Amino acid sequence: MGAVTSTAPSLGSPASSLLDLAPVIPVVIVQDVDQAVPLARALVAGGLPVIEVTFRTPAAADAIRAIAEEVPDAVVGAGTVLSPEQVETAVAAGSRFLVTPGWTDRLLGALDASGLPYLPGVSTTSEVVALLERGVEEMKFFPAEAAGGTPYLKALASPLPQARFCPTGGVTAATAPQYLALPNVGCVGGTWMLPADALDAGDWGRVESLAREAAALRG
Repeated sequence: MGAVTSTAPSLGSPASSLLDLAPVIPVVIVQDVDQAVPLARALVAGGLPVIEVTFRTPAAADAIRAIAEEVPDAVVGAGTVLSPEQVETAVAAGSRFLVTPGWTDRLLGALDASGLPYLPGVSTTSEVVALLERGVEEMKFFPAEAAGGTPYLKALASPLPQARFCPTGGVTAATAPQYLALPNVGCVGGTWMLPADALDAGDWGRVESLAREAAALRG
C-alpha cells in the first residue's frame, strides 16, 4: 500500500501563518469521539481544513488523535487550552496548533515551549501590548462580540498594526465578512457550520455544504 499523502495547508515554513490558511476556523466541541473523523472529513471537503477541537469534553484528546491519524488533509488543533498540562496532552494527541481563551505567563511559557503555532486569547488593549512585548503578534480576540466586535478591532488597527487576530465568540455567517474585511483580521472562528441537529443526525452532507459557504466568505 502506498503512503498516505496530504494536501493539508502547511504550517511548516517560517512564512506560513495559521491565520492565513482558511477564512474560517470551525470551533468543534466533540461529545462522541466516533463523530470526530466524519465531521473532520466533511469540513475538509467543504474547504475548511483548519479545525479547532476544544478541550471542553473528555473526548477532546481522543478526537484530535483520531483526526490527526485518519484525516491527513486536516490541520487539527486544540482549543480552550487552559494549562501547561493541557498543552502537553494536546501535543501528545497530535495537535498542529493551540488556542487559548486567555493567557498567563505560565501558560504562555508552555505554549511557546510546545514548538507549535498558537493563538493566545485577548480582549483588551493592554493584553495585546503585553503579548507584542513578548514577540507574539497573532492572537485570538475573544469573546469577540461581547468584547467590542468589529469597531474595537478597527480601532486597534492604527496604533497596533503589527497585531493580527482571529475573532471568535458570537461570530456568525452574517457578521464574519465584516470581521474579514478588517486589515488586522486573518480569519475568524465560529460554530455556525456545525448545527447541533446536523451533528446529532450525522448529517455530514449538511455540514459540508455549510462549510463550503463559510470557505467562500473570502474569495
